[in-house]
Amino acid sequence: MWPMAARAQQPEWMRSIGVFSTLAADDPDSRPQIEAFLQGLAQLGWTDGRNVRIDYRWGSGRNADIRKSAAELATLAPDVILAVGGASAVGPLLQATRTVPIVFTYVADPVGASFVDSLARPGGNATGFLGSEYSISGKWLELLKRIAPSVTRVAVLRNPDTPTGPANFGVIQAVAQSLSVEVNPVNVRDAGDIERGITTFARSTNGGLIVTGFAVASFHRDLIITLAARRKLPTVYYRRIDAGGLISYGSSIVDHSRRAAGYVDRILKMLWGGSGEHISIADEV
Repeated sequence: MWPMAARAQQPEWMRSIGVFSTLAADDPDSRPQIEAFLQGLAQLGWTDGRNVRIDYRWGSGRNADIRKSAAELATLAPDVILAVGGASAVGPLLQATRTVPIVFTYVADPVGASFVDSLARPGGNATGFLGSEYSISGKWLELLKRIAPSVTRVAVLRNPDTPTGPANFGVIQAVAQSLSVEVNPVNVRDAGDIERGITTFARSTNGGLIVTGFAVASFHRDLIITLAARRKLPTVYYRRIDAGGLISYGSSIVDHSRRAAGYVDRILKMLWGGSGEHISIADEV
């Protein structure tokens, strides 16, 4: 009887969750996503400090910091990691660990990025939510042309280092032919690229702008909005921009974050179920 009584007096076993964002901790764009995730966890019975410990790491929109923070979080070996920030968050995490389960909130093409084997059977240690399909990229151009019919030239801000950057541009380019619009890729890796690319493009008239989804554009969204307004470039964004963007078309990343709590809940219960046996998320989530 004594061992049973002693165990009954022990505090509830503390699970651990890592939360990784490519943005800064005080970034107004990251707060709603994290808050939605925490709300989702609370509805499922998980409270930070009571039955789960949550460790945060932030990338601050800089590639070096993103890689460093991802490695630090993986070293802590949490039970599961939430990846906020699309492919720019998931890639460094997968480089840092192939054993810790990763739930991503938004990746445009997880198969093309080699994060998962397929949407139906992810394989590996990552799973999550598909941000969009490539055909949506063409819709961005159609919307831009509808709200600004005089536009005949469009700059497409993209990350050339991910599969989604060239793929999005390819779809936009195909649609551009039917709309008699010339499209130009603007490869972006930092704020300097953004300013130079938009300034150079805006020297000619009848221009518009499409901002595709990647971490640098998200982190420097205020700069993009300011430059677009200053240069009088009607702009379509890949998702809602509360800081003053003209128009957007895409899914709700905040909703993805809330729903991701359900995946994390399932993983924690599988890892710490009655049998105590570790189960791969690839076959279950």
